[in-house]
Amino acid sequence: MTAARPDPAAERGSDRIRLVDLLCSAARITPDLPGVVRGLARLATLKPAASGSIAALIERHAQRRPQSLALSFEGRRWTYAEFNADANRVAAVLRQHGVKPGDAVAVLMENRAEVLICVAAVLKLGAIAGMLNHQQRGDALTHSIKLTKAALVIVGEECREAIDSTPYAAGGSLPIQRLWDGAADAPEGYVALRPLLADASSSNPPETAQITLKSPAFYIFTSGTTGLPKASVMSHFRWLRGMSGLADSAVRLHPDDVLYCCLPLYHNNALTVSWGAVLSQGSGLAIARKFSASRFWDDIRATGSTSFCYIGELCRYLLNRPASPGDRDHKVRVIVGNGLRPDIWDAFQQRFGIERICEFYGASESNLAFVNAFNMKRTAGYCPLSFAIVEFDADAETPVRDAQGRMQRVAPGGIGLLIGEVTDRAPFDGYTDAKASEGKLFRNVFADGDCWFNSGDLVRDQGYRHIQFVDRVGDTFRWKGENVATTEVEAALCRHPGVEEAVVYGVQLPGMDGRAGMASLSLASPDFDGAALAAGLQQCLPAYAVPLFLRLRSGQETTSTFKHRKVDLKRDGFDPSRVGDPLYVLLSGCYVPLDDQCYQRVQRGELRF
Repeated sequence: MTAARPDPAAERGSDRIRLVDLLCSAARITPDLPGVVRGLARLATLKPAASGSIAALIERHAQRRPQSLALSFEGRRWTYAEFNADANRVAAVLRQHGVKPGDAVAVLMENRAEVLICVAAVLKLGAIAGMLNHQQRGDALTHSIKLTKAALVIVGEECREAIDSTPYAAGGSLPIQRLWDGAADAPEGYVALRPLLADASSSNPPETAQITLKSPAFYIFTSGTTGLPKASVMSHFRWLRGMSGLADSAVRLHPDDVLYCCLPLYHNNALTVSWGAVLSQGSGLAIARKFSASRFWDDIRATGSTSFCYIGELCRYLLNRPASPGDRDHKVRVIVGNGLRPDIWDAFQQRFGIERICEFYGASESNLAFVNAFNMKRTAGYCPLSFAIVEFDADAETPVRDAQGRMQRVAPGGIGLLIGEVTDRAPFDGYTDAKASEGKLFRNVFADGDCWFNSGDLVRDQGYRHIQFVDRVGDTFRWKGENVATTEVEAALCRHPGVEEAVVYGVQLPGMDGRAGMASLSLASPDFDGAALAAGLQQCLPAYAVPLFLRLRSGQETTSTFKHRKVDLKRDGFDPSRVGDPLYVLLSGCYVPLDDQCYQRVQRGELRF
């Protein structure tokens, strides 16, 4: 048994929180103290059974700040009054199509203003917005729509190919109402949304006043170890609690601020963190279709943004671009996000002149969150709720329990599994699947009858209730800012002719965030067509889920319970000096042999993925 231990980096002063630094940083928030106090008061007084909702907050801003910027997209702008009125019109159309409180409406659209308008409309009716991943296809997307139990889906014209890959397509075997949003005419089997808006009411719907905070607001999909998406439930209570805890106490935008978001709106970083930070103060949100490193700072300047939301990959891409005299030619003073690697933190902050980095830690389904409210360096921040970091067996991928069956907390500076206590103040809303929900819980951890949420993450205890993210546990790994479920990729590989068995895992690349996909394959014959396999995978998997490296083996090792052994595979990686089997790398859309020379080019960063 190999338990996770503190590594040498944990002992560096830069990674441990010092009390003097914490106090000095806390003192610098004095100008924002009134807003912080209001946010904490709001956080303390939120009660799940009380009336209230995200929709009610939008209506309040429309009443109090009608002419303030609510949303901008590709040169178009919506004031809060205009945004609220447009959402009301969509809500009226949805009601005409039978949507009522408690129903789910699936939303399948790429990033654009209409996503948030439609989402707000769904919330105004007390319904639930199922935020579909527009990069999914086939079985994964079908499964996601089924999980929502939606009777209606809003499809953006840019996503027709995605919905057509499922039985929910027009003429498909699974019935569902389909609203079409786009400039083009609606195809057969769809109802065009935009023509119906002309005669729809712009008044606030009465359903909004009846919503309670405990009501579900969103289904947000997260990749699990089952290989198919899971739908985590985000209630109005948890969304607004996150807004108060993160936006008010840490991000601290002002009403005239603009936050730029180029992350997909089906992700919590965009839907909850970015929009929450904006709605907290009635600020403006500028959204982009997608991230572009070359256009990023031009977009920031064009939108007048003073803040943006990031994931670690985004920051690395920006830092890797050639330095420019205009690197500090912007108004950004605070950024919020997660995954900014400690080794590039200082360089990024200094090069681009960012005053505050508000790193946070959280997950769609998690019952706790950490936030760097005091502008400390290289930390995901602190959490006031009950949590523990416990010893973890890296080989068995389970927490260590003693002879009495209790878990053990790591020593200060140590690395372990993060767990959060499930209480009335920190409930676990779970997934739409009850079995999947129970699978995320530990019971009798420190005492009989207690219950703790399993984050699935290894973190470092930095002291003073601060943590630093270290790595994901288990079969799911992150690449390009997305969770990749290994069993989904394994299933896709095994559907390819000639592949008998597949084992998928993540491997570290020098200077890259997350882990790249690698697969160990057993083939039915010695003939291997790298171009055909790559083409097949690219047709059925999102680009970020296609493995970059392959290892061909005559057979795969399993445990006595027939689980694949991955520890040695992960350790060997794609290093030819450690691996005697044939290795391949995905280059220019084809798997080609990976020799020592190619390996060294990867190590030097000459090959980019």
